Amino acid sequence: MKRLIFAGCLLLASGTASLADGMFWVVGNRATGKCNIVTKNPVIYGDIWFGDGPYKSRADAKIARSGIRACPALTPDEQKEEDGADKPAD
Repeated sequence: MKRLIFAGCLLLASGTASLADGMFWVVGNRATGKCNIVTKNPVIYGDIWFGDGPYKSRADAKIARSGIRACPALTPDEQKEEDGADKPAD
């Protein structure tokens, strides 16, 4: 019986970890004064002062970032750089 419970817990833990795959979070970086979109659940410590999410797509995270007061607007150069990061390399 203990083996069955242990196996169930192990299965549940591995399934929960895989649910975070493909998710996006918005994090505020105090050192740079900017907000970044990351693909791993952020640890709020040190220079990271907040995390918001998860979001199912990068586009959803961008929309959320634009609505967060602590996040400054991106400059046109930063916007181009970020848009280029979304496209796969040829």
